[in-house]
Amino acid sequence: MQIRDLPYSDPGDPDVRSGPRFLFWLGRNQLGGQLKSLSWGLLHQLGIAGLPVTVGLAVQAVIDRSGGRLALAGGLIVALGVLIAVGDTMLHRTAVTNWITAAARVQQLLARKTAELGSALTRRVAAGEVVAVSTGDVEKIGWFVEALSRFAAAATALVVICVGLAIYLPSLGLMVALAMPVLALAVLPLLPRATRRADEQREKAGKATELASDTVAGLRVLRGIGGEELFLGRYRRASQEVRRAAVRSARMWALISAVQVLLPGILLISLVWYGATLARDGRIDVGQLVTVYSAATLMLFPLRHFEEIAMAYSFSRPSAQRAVRVLSLHRSAQEATVEGVTPTGDLYDPATGLMAPRGQFTAVVCGDPDEAGRLADRLGGHAETGEEDEKAAAAAPSVLLGGVALDEVPLDTARAAVLVQDKDPVLLSGTLRELLDVPSSDLVTADAALEAAQCGDVLSALAQASADNYGDPMRTRITERGRSLSGGQRQRLALARSLVTDPEALVLDEPTSAVDSHTEARVAAGIAKLRQGRTTVAFASSPLLLDAADRVVLVHEGTVVAVGNHRDLLRTEPRYRAVVTRETDDEAAAANGVGDIPAMKSIVEIEERA
Repeated sequence: MQIRDLPYSDPGDPDVRSGPRFLFWLGRNQLGGQLKSLSWGLLHQLGIAGLPVTVGLAVQAVIDRSGGRLALAGGLIVALGVLIAVGDTMLHRTAVTNWITAAARVQQLLARKTAELGSALTRRVAAGEVVAVSTGDVEKIGWFVEALSRFAAAATALVVICVGLAIYLPSLGLMVALAMPVLALAVLPLLPRATRRADEQREKAGKATELASDTVAGLRVLRGIGGEELFLGRYRRASQEVRRAAVRSARMWALISAVQVLLPGILLISLVWYGATLARDGRIDVGQLVTVYSAATLMLFPLRHFEEIAMAYSFSRPSAQRAVRVLSLHRSAQEATVEGVTPTGDLYDPATGLMAPRGQFTAVVCGDPDEAGRLADRLGGHAETGEEDEKAAAAAPSVLLGGVALDEVPLDTARAAVLVQDKDPVLLSGTLRELLDVPSSDLVTADAALEAAQCGDVLSALAQASADNYGDPMRTRITERGRSLSGGQRQRLALARSLVTDPEALVLDEPTSAVDSHTEARVAAGIAKLRQGRTTVAFASSPLLLDAADRVVLVHEGTVVAVGNHRDLLRTEPRYRAVVTRETDDEAAAANGVGDIPAMKSIVEIEERA
């Protein structure tokens, strides 16, 4: 795989049983690139290893006053220099290619999982952790994959050099050969503590990132209540904890680096002292001493790769574990078994008894907003299957669309059939035209969707927002998550985007909670008109939206308890009235007793507003 061939047509099915298994799977899929990098690394390392021999020949040739051998040594040095340059260049190219392609594979896997889980992802994994996995963790995993082949080449070169020195000059070569394993493995006892400190640093950094993300997302609210300093103080404390953890981690890695410098230094001093003694006694030539000393010195370079691979693995293992935590999530406990079927018809949830007839606008009232959000996710086939509720989710019956279980159809088919817009939809950065350029049936135009969502004032504001759009609001850029817009403007643009898709069934969770009552009434009428003949489900408790629905369903404690139109349920169903009118306990008791007149008066007022 070359960088120009990215992205992968299929990133594969990863082994998510553990972090190390995931790293092994990733390395196995990079086997071709690893072998290329290993080959060029061996050429580079062995070219370096050949220099001491040629330098020793040159020194001895000068001592012996042999011009021919000196010229030969010079030619060999030039040839080795060329091999080292070519090997180093190609090693860098192939190693970086391994890094980038491995990181791209992980990012594609994460993107695929994000698309599969949708909005359920951030409810099951903290937003800060998702950000850490998709940015810093991907880089660390790629680093380990890249360092692996260079380490293998360095280790092979060390073995070759030690064997060669032992054969070339046993008196000094054996000393070097016996010392090298000690130098390479000396840092192993320090790695567990260094790894724990690095894990602690990453954990605190993830919490700080999550706190920063939450603070930025709620900045408008924080300014409204004067809470900026409070959250800024919290972030300062979190960042200081990250700094202290980073310093503690750096101390361990500094100690490891110091060991990697101290022990080779002791080896070189011992080698020079013993070798000089042998040369003085005439037991070895000066050229041989120079050769062994030069080889031992150059061996410190590949020895550094042992430290790097230890650091890379220590950093990448927890990163891989976090990636595995995300990649091991599933949208449902069942596998797709129905292929080539696009379901149509009534939308029915057997767990609650909720029925949304085909072609009708159904409003659903839940006293618990969290219950409404979970039910909306179920209707879209996005029921959560976290570890704590996996058995319950597996036992719950699937939502049916036209009698076909959504859990049994492929994900893309289910998404095309039922679209769920949650109560806090996200607007991606880009122009308004790009925002509305989504897969659709092409039966609903962007203008019609914007009109139904009552986005006239939003378009006017966007037309004046920038001089670069030439007065065309469709060319105005929407900032990240639509932060430059008000909550009501974001909500209506998100609604327009959902209306443009024109799915078989559209599920809206509180689509008008951030707009005023006048706009809400027009939005409700716009939805009813544009979606006429299409299945629409809206979770809401606003009388203005409920009155525009063809039918209203009351869900209480996870079960449908009443079905009718808004006005009838308001008169006949106390639990419905309590949710819609926000009655207190005293008012509810009065509505069922002698206080009927005030209760009926409030009902009349609500109906007049509707």
